[in-house]
This record gives sequence, structure tokens and C-alpha cells, in this order.
Amino acid sequence: MLLAAAGILVALSGFAAAYPNKPIRLLVGYPPGGANDLVARHVSAKLGQFLNTQVVVDNRPGANGIVACDAAAKAAPDGYTLLLAGMTPLVLNPLTYAKLPYNTVVDFTGITAVASGPFVIAVRPDLPVNNVQELIALARAQPGKINFATVGTGGSTRVIFELFKSAAKVEIRYVPYKGGAPAIIDVLGGQVEAIALDLAPLLPHVKSGRLRALGVAGLRRSPALPDIPTISEAGVPGFTVSTWFGVFAPAATPKAIVSKLNAEIVRILGTAEIREKLTAQGAELETSTPEQFATRIKAEIDKWAEVIRKSRIRAD
Repeated sequence: MLLAAAGILVALSGFAAAYPNKPIRLLVGYPPGGANDLVARHVSAKLGQFLNTQVVVDNRPGANGIVACDAAAKAAPDGYTLLLAGMTPLVLNPLTYAKLPYNTVVDFTGITAVASGPFVIAVRPDLPVNNVQELIALARAQPGKINFATVGTGGSTRVIFELFKSAAKVEIRYVPYKGGAPAIIDVLGGQVEAIALDLAPLLPHVKSGRLRALGVAGLRRSPALPDIPTISEAGVPGFTVSTWFGVFAPAATPKAIVSKLNAEIVRILGTAEIREKLTAQGAELETSTPEQFATRIKAEIDKWAEVIRKSRIRAD
């Protein structure tokens, strides 16, 4: 029996040593141009160099990231299909959808956290508001007439929207989109007045003046937008929410491969090149062991379950 176990360990170590010997797919549950996609493309390019293989970003948008998560959960657990995902599909979807084709805790192995970042509330520059308090005043003067672009109906940006609506005591409407990029396009095009979204895809438009950032929904101001106050500073005390991203594999992926991927991605995040690219987009780099990441995911589900219950948010 001991010999058999030793043989299995040798086989697995050989498997990991040979890994990878073909291209790797990195699934992303949103269209190109959003925060998930931007992070995935920076990480995948460097991971391909480090592993001496091609790492292809495979965008599978749809249903708040459900399409990509379902594909990843059902993929062969051989390390050749990975998933870059975050709070919406893995924490909030299980709490807002009555039924999902995957179970976050059971169907995935977390490889490492990659980055976190704040949400930002921004408006079209022609909207006559310059700060959060002026937005609240306008919303109270015109109840139900200000539209917020959000991603999906039960994801993180919808949660931000509902929390802001409740905390500010305003009647505003949400308009769901399949991803951050199409949501931004409609705000820029004048179809929607405001947006609640991750900082990364909004940042170039804020810097160019095509959008006006009013507040950052984090504990502190973002180094990428040091002049923009937190929403708590701007008059909605205690309003702090941030998002995060990580890399996952199907649950039965061999531990040796998970460990190899963890080591390489952590090494990538330690390079000056990736650090500069991600921080320039307002992201804060994070890393973890697979065990730490699993503990964090469970804690996040417990934390947000209470928020969702109180806010009565359900995916439509």
C-alpha cells in the first residue's frame, strides 16, 4: 500500500514537471475592456512567458459571469482551463440567484488572489453635479429619473447601487449590462446618466474628462485618483466596498499543478512590469496561498450573505 501511494506521488510530480505542454485557456466571464478582462490580459501574457506556453484569454460573457464559471467548473481538471473571476460570480451570484450550475466552494480550487480595487461612482460631465452631495440632491429633486449603469442584475455593481440608494435615501434606477465596457459606452454616449463600476475601466475616461468621478467606494482614496474623495468622506458615512480578482482551477486539479501555478502567478505579481501596469489602472496587487484563498472565499460568502439578506437583492 505504501509502495502504491509512493508510485502515485511520483506520477503526479512527473505530471506537474511536464506541465504545461500545450496552450492554457484563461476563461473570463465578461466582454473585453472591463476590469476582469484587463487584469486577465496582463496576467496571461506574463504567465505564458514564465510557463513557456501560450495562455489565451477566452471571454465568455453572459449572466453575471455564470457562463464562464460553468464552463470552468465542467472543464477537465488538468490545469489547461483556468478561470479569472471575482466577487460577483463566485460570492454574490450564489446569494442572489435561486439556482446556479456551479457551487463556488465545491467546484473550484482557488490558486491565488491577484488584485483588488475600489468601485467608483461617476457621471457624464454634462450632468450638473460635481460631487456626491450634489448627485444626491439632484436625485431627490428628480426621483426615479437618474439611471445608473450596472453590470448584471445581482452582481457587485448592483450591490453598490442598492447600498448607495439605501444609504443616501434616494430613488434612482439601475440599467443592467453584460459587462463594464458596454455600460461605459452608453454612459459616454448619453443614454445613461451615471455609473457604478470598478475603477480600472473607468480610469482612462475620468482622466480624459469624458466622465466625472464623484466618489471612491473604498476605505481610503485611490492613489490613481488622489483628488477624488471616498464616498464616506463625501457625505455617506461608512460606505465602503471593494472588489477583488483571483485565478481558479476546476476542483480536482492536481495539487502539484495548483502549487506550480500559484508560485508562477505570485512571481508574476512581484515583477515591476505587472505591478506598474495594474497599479496604473487603480488596482492593488494581492497574493495568497490556495489555502488562504479558500478561507477568504468562505468568509466573503458569509459576510455578503447578511448584506444581501438585508437589502433583499435578487438577480432578475
